[in-house]
Amino acid sequence: MGPDPHLELHDPETDPLAAYVLEPADLRPLLDRVVAAPGAPTHAALTPLTGAPLVPVPQTVPDDVPATARVARAAQRLWAARPLRHRTAVLRRLHDLVLERQSDGLDLVQLETGKARAHAVDEVLDVANVARHYAVRTGAYLRDRRAPALLPLLADVRVHRRPAGVVGVVVPWNYPLSLALSDALPALVAGNAVLLRADPQTALTALWAAELCEDAGLPAGVLQVLVGGKDVAEAVVDHVDRVLFTGSTAAGRQVAARAGERLVPAVLELGGKNAAYVAADVDVATTAAALVRACFASAGQLCLAPERLYVHRDVLEAFTAALVERTERLRLGVGLDYRADMGSLTSAAQLARVVEHVEDALSAGARLLTGGEQRLDVGPLVYAPTVLTDVPEHARLHREETFGPVVALYPVASDDEAVAAMDDSAYALTASVWTRDARRGAALARRLRAGSVTVNAGPTLAWSAVGAPQGGTGASGLGYRHGREAVEAVTTAQTVAVARGVQGLAGRLGLDVGRLVAGAGDPADPDAPVGWDAFPRTLARALRVGAALRRP
Repeated sequence: MGPDPHLELHDPETDPLAAYVLEPADLRPLLDRVVAAPGAPTHAALTPLTGAPLVPVPQTVPDDVPATARVARAAQRLWAARPLRHRTAVLRRLHDLVLERQSDGLDLVQLETGKARAHAVDEVLDVANVARHYAVRTGAYLRDRRAPALLPLLADVRVHRRPAGVVGVVVPWNYPLSLALSDALPALVAGNAVLLRADPQTALTALWAAELCEDAGLPAGVLQVLVGGKDVAEAVVDHVDRVLFTGSTAAGRQVAARAGERLVPAVLELGGKNAAYVAADVDVATTAAALVRACFASAGQLCLAPERLYVHRDVLEAFTAALVERTERLRLGVGLDYRADMGSLTSAAQLARVVEHVEDALSAGARLLTGGEQRLDVGPLVYAPTVLTDVPEHARLHREETFGPVVALYPVASDDEAVAAMDDSAYALTASVWTRDARRGAALARRLRAGSVTVNAGPTLAWSAVGAPQGGTGASGLGYRHGREAVEAVTTAQTVAVARGVQGLAGRLGLDVGRLVAGAGDPADPDAPVGWDAFPRTLARALRVGAALRRP
């Protein structure tokens, strides 16, 4: 789309039910970026806003991947040879471009995901934040680290970080801009090439992101976009040196197994059944308003969104009333504007999962407090934000990730009961604690098993701190994105140890240090080097001195 991009859309103000139309001719520069052979099959995603098809996008097939990886390897060698200041300059320009051209990015995100425009803005701001962070901090993350030698005066030991080579980034459809570049940017600035596998539902957003990167100065071939399903993702895993995967737990296990066959490290951010604890001392109205925003962001299609709310019995009645009231005030909509508080689900499959979880819970004895219905009057895939209570443990909604605008309330009588209930899950991604006493909240947070915990805020408080790692354990995944850890995940450690005159010292002492260390010396051996019997005492003294020198 170039420096002055332009999308041709029907006007939702004058014809709100008309299909939003993207002109293929205007999008040709984007479509040409897809890694696909001439005459490749195409796929036109349906926009959740109206159910109408968007433009046909060429699809990558697994046979395209080996040659693509070879191109990436050639480009990576040249890219890694550039000074770090050149690579960080690309991220600085990207930061500016994504903000300057955000209007088109917001349109694409909404058209492909159906989310409200305010939630699409979150993706733009996140990318700008990540780009700025790694432009500033990567030098420190990649700086050589000095390691203490056994005898510090006799050796210098340093640890270098080297780019892994080609990194495969496999992203889902729910946050197509944010997740693609949150993983790709640390890999790129560290000197890697990236094969980005985009979901067919949100390919245009990924292609727009790649265009921004090249307009910011990224050389051709360093970031390539492949569009396809599971078979293409598997082919990417088979031809890269690192894997960064975001998706379901079931799919993540398969990716881990496939990468493990090649001994390729994989970072996996998977599912979550995130919990929040509302303590007895909260400001009820403020807490309810904040949790409504956290639970229903992107229609609940956010791996960080709370789905289980544990509320102290002392405030259960008041908090429930406030939560339901705030939920019912949410404005639903599918327009390319800022009037809606919550948008649409992205696919018919996701809508079916939400409906199934709610109906299963109700049939098992749960009570519906609000929502629980499809809103065809708003859009074809819109589901009303839903609050349930009395959800039994055997209901699917209690244990499985719903990934939609549905939350369940559970009463607890104490902090200890809340911690035990929140940790009673196979998932351990995020959690939150709500209390007037911040110190108490922080202490409770440290007791929880989740990878990140916020106190008196939704999960974006931790996520937006890009210098801190984000990830989960258990069924929620392996490894981390963000922070130093993201750079370490896409680089290899190399230790370089340089001796300082050891050979000269050994010669003057008449000692064969190599034989002694290897256990070859023997005082009864007539060929044993002179001074062997004194060596252990000398070495012991040297080790004590070395230990003193290594103290921080």
